[in-house]
Formats: sequence, structure tokens, C-alpha cells
Amino acid sequence: SMPSEMLMKIFSYLDAVSLLCVGCVNKHFYHLANDNGIWLKIYSSCFQPKRTIWKMKSKQTETAPLDCTALHDRKPGYWKKEYIFKQIATVKNRVMQLVKPVDPYTGLPCKNKEAIKASGLSWIIVLKDKTGKEHVVEKANLSFKDTSVTILWYSTNWPCLDVLSTLKLFGVTPLLPDQSRDPSKNGPRRRSLIAEYHLANLTESSVAVGADKLVQLFSLNPGLLVGLWKEKNEIAFVMASLHYHQLLERSTLGSATVQYALPLNEPVLDDVDPEYGLHDYNLHLDMHGGSCTYLCGTFKSLFCRKGDIANGYLRLTVVSLKDNTKHLPLIGTLGLSWETDVFKGNIKDCYVMDVTLLDETGKPFWCFSAPVYMELSSKASSLYDYMGHIYTTDYADSEGKVCVELVWLEETKEYFIVNLVLYISTKKVNNWYGTNY
Repeated sequence: SMPSEMLMKIFSYLDAVSLLCVGCVNKHFYHLANDNGIWLKIYSSCFQPKRTIWKMKSKQTETAPLDCTALHDRKPGYWKKEYIFKQIATVKNRVMQLVKPVDPYTGLPCKNKEAIKASGLSWIIVLKDKTGKEHVVEKANLSFKDTSVTILWYSTNWPCLDVLSTLKLFGVTPLLPDQSRDPSKNGPRRRSLIAEYHLANLTESSVAVGADKLVQLFSLNPGLLVGLWKEKNEIAFVMASLHYHQLLERSTLGSATVQYALPLNEPVLDDVDPEYGLHDYNLHLDMHGGSCTYLCGTFKSLFCRKGDIANGYLRLTVVSLKDNTKHLPLIGTLGLSWETDVFKGNIKDCYVMDVTLLDETGKPFWCFSAPVYMELSSKASSLYDYMGHIYTTDYADSEGKVCVELVWLEETKEYFIVNLVLYISTKKVNNWYGTNY
């Protein structure tokens, strides 16, 4: 019942975030909150015009942009959109400046953590039950590594697992990032769908990767772990591992319903020859379990000859069983750390593997971060220097496979990687180079 003129006067004192929020109350408020006069003042105060007539008084300078042409020749909401687009562009430029410096070892931007903070990026999971009701879980702990970020969610109010149908992982960015304060959870935010997982028959459709006295872990591709309480068979925590390569794009450029489609690689003029094979590839490998890092290494000048192509894969040998000079020790006992509000633990023989494979130009070719587990092999070690139990770790996706062979030395209480081989899909290589292997 309040006159529109009075509401407009009140709205004129609001900041941009509050004005966007009040526009969600009803249609009347929405149209009033779209007023070009209010938004032009906000726009002008934030983005000063490039040209300033120094002889004009400060009061005249402030009112100069507010001419009739800027207001009346524009559709309602024009300056609101201009302000939002300019804010997004400003933040994007700031982030792009941060991701320009590249780490020579990983081939990835070396200021990813700063870029994530500058964009205001965070991550949430949305659990959807069979009735269509959604449950949002926002509280998360972040753990940054050289090439990935691990996100852990835990809550005391998880919905019953039996009624859940899907889990969606979103990147969330504030519509109007403000560097002077933390983004408000009640302010306007934008969701970007990263991945969707089906939770029906979770224990049957996923891969069991390990357990301790309290919880058991189940892995879902890509890069998600669900921890269930053993006694109740209910969710204890959810852990996601995201590789830095294209992390910002996947977390910010998708919509709330459609994942961001990665652009196709444009082949460059090169000496790639199916008869010659791949050459001068570099691998950066991280193995970690939350707070602990077990291996962080870079392997250069990897190659694949024509004879190493079989069954639709090109083989890149990183560590050979025959060359004991390249065998690698792992620091510490492998395990994946977890915690909730009350309990914490460490599940042995599983960890997170981060793979960053660079092509001969130094461009990221195949990258992933995923939970993996070790499996005791039935064969005994045939190596004279390493007499102990053999364990294997395997990972596979649509672009390739990783096969790791480790030996456990009881005397020194440590693992040694004695065999590490990457298998790259020929389809991936052909699409990348526009060739035909």
C-alpha cells in the first residue's frame, strides 16, 4: 500500500546486492528495483568515466552522467545489466591476470589459490531425494595441493541415504564479488554444475575403496568419495577432488542445469607422425591423502614408439620394473584422512592421485584428480632389491589409464613404486592432433 514514490526513495539508499535481493520480493518490487536512475547512480559511483572536465565543480561532475539520454532512451533494467556485466568483467580480468604466470614444472597457473579467492568461488553439493526435494550442504573444508583442491563436506543433518536419488556438485560464485568482505550466502549467487552422481544403490553402483572402524568409502567418477557410517549405513561425509586444469571454467562458466562444455583443442602444425609416435611429454604426479603428501614428482621426456601402440592405447612408460635407478619411495604410510564434527580417522591403502600430463609444447594434455586404492597382488616380488608384498593401483577414464605397481618393504616400513605406466587413448590423441594413430 506504500506509494511507489516512497518505495523508490527507500530503494535509492540501498547498495547493489540489497537492491537485487529486494527485487526478488514480488513483481512490483522487481520493476521498481530496475529503475535506471538508481542503477545509473550505482554504476557511476563504482565506475568513474574515463574523461573528466577538471574545471567543473565536483557536484557537477557527479551529476554529468545522469542526463536524460542515459535514462529515458534506455529500457528499464539497462543500467542494472550494465553494472552486473561490468562487475563480472572486472573480476574476470583480475582472475585472468592471476592465472597468467605458469609453473614450469606443472604447466599450470601457479596462483590458483589467489585466483579462486579473487573470484569468490566456493563449492556446494545438492542432494535430491526421490520426491524432488533438494538439500543443500555448504559447509566445506578446503585442502590445496600443487595441482588440485580437495573439498570435504560433513554435516549432522544428512538426509537418509535410502531416499536420495542424486548428488550434484556445483561451483558457486557471487554475482557481485566484493573484495573488501566475504560474499554473503544470502546475496545473489550463480551456480555452475560440475558433475552429477546417482546415489540409488550406492554400494552396488560405486567402487568400494576402503574402510576403517567407523566408516567405509565408495568412489564415484569423476573424483568423488562418499563416506558411510558402518553401523547406520548413512552418509558421514562427502569428499571431492578437483584438478586445477580448467577448474575455474568448470566451476564458473556452466549453468545450474548444464555442465560447461570444454572447447576442442585446435591442432598446431607439428612433427607428429604416427610412424614416429609421441615424444617429449612431461608428467607431474602427486599422491596425497588430505593433509599428507606421499609423492610429488616431475618426469620429463616421456615418449611412445610405434611398437608401444596396441588395443587402442599408446603406452608411456614412466617408471620401469627393469630400471631400479628410477624406482621411487613414498614418504609415510598411505592413507586418506577424513573428519566430521566429532570423529576423525585415516583409511589405509587409499589416497588421491593427481596426474598432469603435458604435451611437447607444454600444454596440459590429460589431467585428473581422483581417489584410488591399492590392491594386494597375488604375485610375489621377483626383484632382488625389493623382497616384499606387491600392491597395484589402477585408474581409468575415457581418455586413458594409469597402472602403478608398488612393493612394501617390511624392514624400512615404506612403499616403493617399481612400475608406473600411462596408457593414452588413441581417440584422445587423434582428436588432439588431428592425426590417425
